[in-house]
Amino acid sequence: MAGPVSVLLLHGDEQFLIDEEARRMLADWRRELVSDFGYEAVDSAGLNVDRLRDSVLQAPFLDPYRVVAVRGIAGRRADGLASGLNTIPDSTRLLLAVNGRLPSASKLLRAVVAAGGAVREYPPLKARALNEWVARRARELDLPAAAAATVARRARPDLAVLDSELHKLAAYRAGGYQLDQATIDELVVPGHPEEIFRLADTLLPRPSPVTWRVLDDLLLREPATTIAYRLSRHLALVLEVRTRQDRGETVSQVQAKMREHPFVVQKAYETARSVSAAQLEVGLRVFLDYEWEVKSGQIDSELGLSTALARL
Repeated sequence: MAGPVSVLLLHGDEQFLIDEEARRMLADWRRELVSDFGYEAVDSAGLNVDRLRDSVLQAPFLDPYRVVAVRGIAGRRADGLASGLNTIPDSTRLLLAVNGRLPSASKLLRAVVAAGGAVREYPPLKARALNEWVARRARELDLPAAAAATVARRARPDLAVLDSELHKLAAYRAGGYQLDQATIDELVVPGHPEEIFRLADTLLPRPSPVTWRVLDDLLLREPATTIAYRLSRHLALVLEVRTRQDRGETVSQVQAKMREHPFVVQKAYETARSVSAAQLEVGLRVFLDYEWEVKSGQIDSELGLSTALARL
């Protein structure tokens, strides 16, 4: 029987599931820590192999082991970290989360396996798998099947959006209100991906005065955390397209290789011309920080989102 996982690599195109599994695993590992010294969240922006190696090899102080988490690793920089895993002491729990899917020949993937770690890939959920996920999450929230069916049909097929809609319905019901079909139809907001494109267009290469007007309009219909998640997904897409641009690929070549709709890829291709890969990586780091600060209660979600956008 396999023992508990002490080194875990998460990758794939379904970022919501990666983030969810990262939070679950870190919470599990941190349960046995007795001090704040036992946990280190390493900034992936500018991370190099020496910095990673130092964190991995550091001995615990008061705790039974150290937990090291590196989230938001850019796919194109992942293999450069592989040699930092040559030696992983038993006193270290290491979580690595990559933005995007790694190929089977990835040096980082192989280094994790060689270290006795686990690799979990999260491909995008489509069609039946997506509907099953919505139904399962609805059951977890004690929502009726009609709620799951309506959310799956009407909301944008993005797990963060779907999860947000289901939690909204659960909160409404928890308030003592009747959740009939008419109410469900009224509460579930149809998705409008073009609004995220518009907001992103005003953000890159730097925020403009129009940004705040578009954001205020979006906040009337969606939670700030959902907007932040959708924006981070968009930045990750633009970063991948920018990487392909730097390799000399044309828009038609990029469209043929990516799973997103050709129109979405074309918009990302146009945006990528005006922004550097480094700036996009900083943007992704900003949204990771925002997520952590909101979930830990350090900032208000709406005010924090405005601050995060100003930092891009």
